[in-house]
Amino acid sequence: MKYILAYSLPIITFLGLQIGGYFSFSGVCYAFVFIPVIEQFTKVSSEDNNYRWHQRFFDVLLYGNLFFVYGLLVYSTQWLDSQRQPHELVGLVLSLGTVLGSNGINVAHELGHRGHWMNHLAAFFLLLPSHYYHFFIEHNHGHHLDVATPKDPSTARKNQSVYSFYIQSVFGTYVKAWRIQRQLLTRSSKHFFSASNYMLWAGLSHLVWIGTGIKFLGLFSMLIIALAGVVGLLLLETINYIEHYGLTRGLTAQGRYERVDISHSWNSNHILGRMLLYELTRHSDHHYKSTKPYQNLVHQQSSPQLPYGYPTSMLLSLIPPLWFSVMNPKIPIKL
Repeated sequence: MKYILAYSLPIITFLGLQIGGYFSFSGVCYAFVFIPVIEQFTKVSSEDNNYRWHQRFFDVLLYGNLFFVYGLLVYSTQWLDSQRQPHELVGLVLSLGTVLGSNGINVAHELGHRGHWMNHLAAFFLLLPSHYYHFFIEHNHGHHLDVATPKDPSTARKNQSVYSFYIQSVFGTYVKAWRIQRQLLTRSSKHFFSASNYMLWAGLSHLVWIGTGIKFLGLFSMLIIALAGVVGLLLLETINYIEHYGLTRGLTAQGRYERVDISHSWNSNHILGRMLLYELTRHSDHHYKSTKPYQNLVHQQSSPQLPYGYPTSMLLSLIPPLWFSVMNPKIPIKL
């Protein structure tokens, strides 16, 4: 039942919007003020989960995020019908964007690693509001193969600022997704306009999403919703930044990169971050065996350990000199 805590973010965001005014910042303040403060006074939890691999309850919890994400989107469009102050609009963009990143892209990431087409369809709908439909194909076929190498745009280099990383990852993953898609089509002897061209049809669906929103909501309201989506994707990229910062895979005697193991991702066992993000913070174990469901990810003690939880680490990364001073000495030295 502890994973129900993940629903607290959209619920608090909804309540804040209902009250209005500066309470429209409730969602982002909950994630990046309240949670970091509480995590400073809670113990790091390293217990391992022993749930059954295919327990349906855990899947139902993931699918519940479709209701919360799209329910909040619908409410936000109605909320925008009333005259709002500039600070309320900023609060909506940041709070809704935080939900789209945490309960949207993050959950899509988990579902995207499942095999059934329904999981992939749900993942697509959770990625759509954040303009990150290409994440599904690049992450599974690119990032997990090339992580911690120069070929991976989602791996931050040592002394690379998060702002430079945004440009590298946002544009690099999109270009790489198309390259992977072309390779997959060639391998299966499918043409560009084949039903198997996920990037084509997902891209067209995104244009329909934007166009329909402008037609029925108006340009201004759709712009606000779209900006919240940008916040969501930047939230995801900030997580990508802290997950692999400065970690590299060595070369074997044959000139190939060594196999991915638990030393190529930063691990975090801060309890609130674990629950809010469905164990994403146990990223070392996820990369070690990407098909393992979130509820069975375990603590890898020998992995590089983040000194803080994910929300605090993300805030720290926004101040590059401070981030470098904390993290650079912790980067494992390759012998």
